[in-house]
Amino acid sequence: MSEALDRLRRWEESGATWRVLVRTPDSVEIALLSCDAGEEMDRLRTADPAVLEHVDARPQQE
Repeated sequence: MSEALDRLRRWEESGATWRVLVRTPDSVEIALLSCDAGEEMDRLRTADPAVLEHVDARPQQE
């Protein structure tokens, strides 16, 4: 598993959510949101194909 995908999956597994901010054919920018208030805590920007596939395969979280 790639480092970026591992980071996103750990975020999900902790109960937190995420939201796609920008999706291009080659990259994605994701807001990593807090578990409780949904505040943006960090961002993940990547062109990692594994993350792109993961994002495309799941409904967008909010």
